[in-house]
Amino acid sequence: RRGGRRAAAMERRERAVVAVERLAGVTRERFLRDIYPRRKPVVLTGLELGSCTTKWTTDYLSQAEGSKEVKIHVSAVPQMDFLSKNFVYRTLPFDVFVQRAAEVKHKEYFLTEDEKYYLRSVGEDVRKDIADIRKQFPVLAEDVHIPEYFEKEQFFSSVFRISSAGLQLWTHYDVMDNFLIQVTGKKRVVLYSPRDAPYLYLSGTKSEVLDVDNPDLEKYPLFVKAKRYQCVLEAGDVLFIPALWFHNVLSEEFGVALNVFWKHLPAESYDKTDTYGNKDPMAASRAIQILDRALKTLEELPEEYRDFYARRMLIKQLVQNHTTFTEANQ
Repeated sequence: RRGGRRAAAMERRERAVVAVERLAGVTRERFLRDIYPRRKPVVLTGLELGSCTTKWTTDYLSQAEGSKEVKIHVSAVPQMDFLSKNFVYRTLPFDVFVQRAAEVKHKEYFLTEDEKYYLRSVGEDVRKDIADIRKQFPVLAEDVHIPEYFEKEQFFSSVFRISSAGLQLWTHYDVMDNFLIQVTGKKRVVLYSPRDAPYLYLSGTKSEVLDVDNPDLEKYPLFVKAKRYQCVLEAGDVLFIPALWFHNVLSEEFGVALNVFWKHLPAESYDKTDTYGNKDPMAASRAIQILDRALKTLEELPEEYRDFYARRMLIKQLVQNHTTFTEANQ
């Protein structure tokens, strides 16, 4: 019976998959007028990204930035989990790292001969400096043309990424809009709408559901309700990921990518200590703290009262959201 329920749930989930729209040759004007206001992911193809799409072979990458040391994630398993920290941090010369990340089996390794590697570039001081390819990888930055679909003052960071084939990153959201520019290799990206957050079993900005393809529905029964959006990024594709959209990335091939984040909200909305672009906006952080205090206060009451007043708080918020949505669409 349990197996039957699981199969039925998986079938419902499969029917819920939505292909992310792919659009070719989208101009800045069209993006800002027709696409950006919709606040949904879209794959942009045929954009001018510079010489990086043809130049960035493993040999070129190794020679261009040489033996400077980089801090990397090393995982003995394909699915990396930030919550359980099932990986280790290690340091390698960049040229050595690139060659290892491109391999399937390693003669030299830290954990296992088939371990996976992942580089997520950071600033010089991770507590103060943002990732900016122009500063951390200046030679490679000259090969990249970032689509200028946002104002220069909105720019937040440009994160250089390299992944081993088969590596899968945990599901999470960011608080800023971004372009995921797939320079080389191929990635599968699974996304979930912010409206489906109640079904994703969140811990901070991350989902506890590590395996989105074969989730443990006994442990995470509501996950089946989350509508799955999906796309495959080929070299040269650019995925627009609006802020708060959850995404899970699987590198089907060894590949190099660049994430460009920009501020969708007024600059003062963001936490000034945020160097990764994943801390909740200041107003949201304050609201969460207030809610935590409110829920703690409710603990002074018997269970039936706690349940009643917690539901009242939720209903009040739902009614307010419905009123705001109705007014905005009149």
